[in-house]
Amino acid sequence: MKRRVVVTGMGAVSPNGIGREAFADAILAGRSGVGRITHFDPSEIPVQIAGEVRGFDELAWVEKRERKHVSRVLPLALAAASEALAQAGVEVTSLPLAERRRFGVILGSGGGSQEFTEEQYRLFFHKEYRRMSLFCVPTGVMGTLSSDVSIRFGLRGPSHVITTGCTSSTDAIGYSMREIQSGRADTILAGGADAPIALGIVKGFILMKILTDSWNQDPSKGSRPFSVDRDGFVLAEGAWMFVLEEYEHARARGASVLAEVAGYGSTCEAFHRVRLKECGEEPARAIAIAMQQAGIVPQDVDYVNLHGTSTQLNDRIETQALKLALGERARAVPMSALKSQVGHPQGACGAAGVAATIVAMQHGQIPPTVNLENQDPECDLDYVPDIGRKKSIEHAVCNCIAFGSKNSALVLGRCA
Repeated sequence: MKRRVVVTGMGAVSPNGIGREAFADAILAGRSGVGRITHFDPSEIPVQIAGEVRGFDELAWVEKRERKHVSRVLPLALAAASEALAQAGVEVTSLPLAERRRFGVILGSGGGSQEFTEEQYRLFFHKEYRRMSLFCVPTGVMGTLSSDVSIRFGLRGPSHVITTGCTSSTDAIGYSMREIQSGRADTILAGGADAPIALGIVKGFILMKILTDSWNQDPSKGSRPFSVDRDGFVLAEGAWMFVLEEYEHARARGASVLAEVAGYGSTCEAFHRVRLKECGEEPARAIAIAMQQAGIVPQDVDYVNLHGTSTQLNDRIETQALKLALGERARAVPMSALKSQVGHPQGACGAAGVAATIVAMQHGQIPPTVNLENQDPECDLDYVPDIGRKKSIEHAVCNCIAFGSKNSALVLGRCA
């Protein structure tokens, strides 16, 4: 019998809401979390806005004496993970050793502790050696993020960080599904966390000319997927985490099920480090693989959560990919882009999209794509502009596209 994989807990630490209820309220209402950068002084650079998680108490999750030794990404991840475990009804301290050995942690992150490493280099080149962290090397290693989460909760299953750019957390959830389906684990704490808002990182993206610099005076308008006047994405941070569990295991302990992770597909165009092919064939194939694994056809798709970065090329090609993957059905399926509200949290964006999709399924309401004031004629699908829409969702596609020609998609289903 095929082992089914379900979501029994969710946590969110988002630019537009800390905690899953605040996140749900914000995205259904179309409230932006984008504002002027406060993590550093942006006045000397052309891009001065980002999707920061404001009012987040890092010291509620990391002791003050330890804060200098870890990246901001860790308390973000711990907060979201704790909320997911609580909703799932999992008290990790009471789990027997045998169960903790079958309980893994698989996270996606594009930059991991990159902002921490940037600060260590700043201190080094300013000869402030005494202020550098004792753990500048291990904390700077990507895999330490999942290790720190595993250590915090005493989970002894696989502890992995998937870092595949913007598809990182989509892939982390897909890999988690495979671990459970194969019988190697019963439960996995999966999702994504990223904290890339640091001066050097922002300057690097500015060099690439892919951040918008047109909305410094009106930050909430900056992320504009599928709008004809879009001119780049808004960098963001956050964490969205889930408890994934084998279905019978969840039933046996009386857990409530939020959704089923029914399919996962991933492809590579093998084309360019950052650019996409115009045809959209490989993003479409990733979606098709996920649908095939889920046992659905285009007519079964009720909603698509889009990657929707707000760059000219990505939005146009993603639109084409959906037409290829869904055929004529593409024009009838409502779709929306969460990044219009929160910005682009890099490797955590796939998990953010899954969280938004679960909210949509639970509430029977699709969150809108905001700032879609003048839709690009080449982006001609139904992006649910400005206000949400009531909709019963049985099956949804969550799509992601990354640097390096990577494409990944998940299919979520309502669990019967």
